[in-house]
Amino acid sequence: MSLFVTELRRLAKRRLTRLLLVLLLVGLATVATAFSFSSHKLSPAAVAAAQAESDAQYRQSVQDWKRTVADCEAAQARGEQTEERFGPNCGKDYQPQPDMFDPKWNLPYQFDFRAEFPTFIAVFAGAVALFAFIVGASFVGAEWNTGGMMNLLLWRPRRLAVLGTKLAALLTTVLGVGVVLGALWTAAFWLIGTSRGTTAKMTAGAWRSIGLDGLRALALVLVVGAVAFALASLGRHTAMALGAAVALFAISEVGIRIAVGVLSVPFGDRYVLSTYAQSWFLKQAELFDYDTCEFARGACEPARYVVTWQQSALVFGIGAVAALVAAFWTMRRRDIS
Repeated sequence: MSLFVTELRRLAKRRLTRLLLVLLLVGLATVATAFSFSSHKLSPAAVAAAQAESDAQYRQSVQDWKRTVADCEAAQARGEQTEERFGPNCGKDYQPQPDMFDPKWNLPYQFDFRAEFPTFIAVFAGAVALFAFIVGASFVGAEWNTGGMMNLLLWRPRRLAVLGTKLAALLTTVLGVGVVLGALWTAAFWLIGTSRGTTAKMTAGAWRSIGLDGLRALALVLVVGAVAFALASLGRHTAMALGAAVALFAISEVGIRIAVGVLSVPFGDRYVLSTYAQSWFLKQAELFDYDTCEFARGACEPARYVVTWQQSALVFGIGAVAALVAAFWTMRRRDIS
């Protein structure tokens, strides 16, 4: 039996892997089920009811406006000053118009698959990335911590081949989980769209865009799993990866934000990892520098900085490659005993 198949079976049989997979399934199913109850199919009766409610609101607003104008004119007839209370011309220039009462505002929420499903792809990617991180870190970390890695190297003394095979088994498993669950996730929200929402305007181009969003999500999940694997291998313990993740979050999302705020660095969020994650999913993230505006002089168009998904790919790619190179380099030179 090949080492790759052995590592696949070893990873699949781990209690932690199975437990996390069950929790992932339950979590995703809970989100999809709960969300399905918040969406409502817009029937002709619901649209008509919303239109009737908007018409009633318009008529009530007109009646209130007429009453206000009449009160203002009565006050003027008594010689009172009315401009401060009722505005110029008793508010006659501000008569409510029908287009101010859009029936859409009175409609219940309806899930739009084309417009909203990309957001749920990001939610899915976050959940699977957490699964990949914990499984990837514990897979190699537990091997080092329990001495399993040393025993394996006695059987297969080629260090880099062993570590590379473990990484390949991990990424293959994560990819398989991501593809299968991604297909189920898409089917679940397509079902919600057809039964309790809308799937209108789903052209070939829209499906292609959703497919590319899914590929980006899978790529990010694989990067997270590989980085977790590399960090745990570097520290010979699962806690190394978890500690590094916490430290990275604290530095990026707290420390850097405070530092760029104190130093008034323009577009400070371009140094924060969450900005690149946002750009990766949304194709770009726009940052604005409002300090360039002097609002006392009127309207202003603030300076703009765009973070593209290509920049995000470069940042995440460099980080992943650096972590893996460090893990394989130390694996080659370190004392295994």
